[in-house]
Amino acid sequence: METHSLTHDALPAVPWQITGNHWLSIPCVHPADAAIHALGVLHRGARSAVEFAGHEDFLSGTRVALARPTIEIDGRPVALAVEGMVWERALHWLPTFTATPGTLVVRGTVFAPFGRDADIAGAVFAITVENRGTEAKEIVLSLEGTLGHRQLRVRTPRPASDAHRVSKVGDVVVLDGAEPPGHVALAIAADGESMVSVIEGDAASHRAPSYAVRCHLQVPAKGRVETAFYIGAGPERDGACATVGVLRRRGWRALLTATRDAIRSLEQTTGMESLDGLINRHLLFAYFYAVARALDDAHYYLVRSRAPWCARGVTIRDWEALAWTVPAVQLADPPLARELILRTCEIHGYAPGRGVHYFDGTLFEPGFTLEGAAAYAIATDRYIRDTADDQIVEEPVLADTLYLSSDDLAARRDKTHPLYHTEVTLSGTPAAYPFTLHGNAVVAYALDCLKRTLDEEEAKELPDPEAVRAAIRRHFTSDGSAKNVFLAATDLAGGVSRDDDPVASALWLPLYETVDRLDSVYRRTAKKAAGEPKQLVQQLARLFGPDASAVLEWLRRAPLDHGLAAEFVDAEGRAVGSGGDAALSGLVAYVAWYTVHAHGLRP
Repeated sequence: METHSLTHDALPAVPWQITGNHWLSIPCVHPADAAIHALGVLHRGARSAVEFAGHEDFLSGTRVALARPTIEIDGRPVALAVEGMVWERALHWLPTFTATPGTLVVRGTVFAPFGRDADIAGAVFAITVENRGTEAKEIVLSLEGTLGHRQLRVRTPRPASDAHRVSKVGDVVVLDGAEPPGHVALAIAADGESMVSVIEGDAASHRAPSYAVRCHLQVPAKGRVETAFYIGAGPERDGACATVGVLRRRGWRALLTATRDAIRSLEQTTGMESLDGLINRHLLFAYFYAVARALDDAHYYLVRSRAPWCARGVTIRDWEALAWTVPAVQLADPPLARELILRTCEIHGYAPGRGVHYFDGTLFEPGFTLEGAAAYAIATDRYIRDTADDQIVEEPVLADTLYLSSDDLAARRDKTHPLYHTEVTLSGTPAAYPFTLHGNAVVAYALDCLKRTLDEEEAKELPDPEAVRAAIRRHFTSDGSAKNVFLAATDLAGGVSRDDDPVASALWLPLYETVDRLDSVYRRTAKKAAGEPKQLVQQLARLFGPDASAVLEWLRRAPLDHGLAAEFVDAEGRAVGSGGDAALSGLVAYVAWYTVHAHGLRP
């Protein structure tokens, strides 16, 4: 079993405000002063996430920021949060703050545009200042910051080797690297007239380059003013400037309205407000942080997480993509789910289930899993069942992938028994014995799906999935007594393992129609597996067991990683390792939604 040594950074102590769109991740908005400490994009050519920050220790939240809003009132600098700062998350995704310096009320929203005609590689800092006093106020609203760190990250960060550069192009500030190719550039500008200043870096004194964009405004007594700052991203400086120009032209009001409407359309409902919050929070995190569009080719890619503190980084297994992320996306956006299924086939379908991949399909860590090979048929069948769009099987890339996965599974079938062997488990560790309970349950379900999706002649040649389920009953139960339970793995020659795999738990069997939730052997297995949770995914599997209602209540109350999924948790649900796990958040959203709607589960 993998241990917490996988994590390369401690969990962030700061309860970051997180937002973003498919182009730009904004994972580090500080709740104390609304400063943005880091921004990230996915870059296909670099095969990495590329991140800009104010300082290399940006996750501590104690260093200089990449972009920080400031205010001067009547010529005097005033801390924006001098009286504190109150946050709320509009629609579970748009961080909005309120601060009250003196007689002014300052409201701000940080968002990345999203939706039809608003899908742009950029971010907006929209600010409204209301004067509740009896005298007009002269104010200067500024966005200022430092470019002190750039990094490429697959799982661990690698600092950029060239110098950081901040330059001025008219009334636009450009942040990039001094040497080409820099992969990414950022451009920053105000909504209206502004004054721009830049301080160059100095290598001798280790001073990083910095900037300030200042807007002079007058707030009448009992009146208000509005403005915004835009951040555009591009593969190089000209593209970044063009993007920020588009943001300015479209205007922050139209962008915010479009973004609100688009995010509202993704929301799910169960009739229980507390569960709706849980589901939508995780769904949106998965939707934007487990799915990304690369800045340099605009294609969609699936990753484990874009959060810079997630130890799994921007690698991905096909099982995580198709069984964790895609089902959640499908709840909110079926057309995107269709595109992601086809995209996964295009990128990873050449070798179904062969291991962990870079997001572009390059093999990162070899290790065959039955579940990975079976995931394509299951995801396709789920999509057809839920959308009635059976035309997806006419897509050549999907058809080819389904035939490949069917052939790969057939090659893993035992010569004597209708069971299938694997190399590693979904935890990434070598299987204790080659025939695993979870793997064979998933294969049986995939055979059902393939019979419904392959052409009639090919479907006739497939093994009988019921024969696989019957073999599971024969070979994966502990003994013939009234107290028998399911075994985790066997070699079909007397060797067995009773240790439940945390990621591929026996508790998932009802989801794959291997057994009924009320099956006596399953219920005994579930009770035997009960105990203090250590991995969130295993706790999610318990939503199918006899203690499902209690587990749902636990999940509703669990703090996790400041409300988001973490791979490792303690008994109370607090994250203890590998937080910010967006693909796992997708599984949280889908399984919570599924058990409520399919099983009528209530906390």
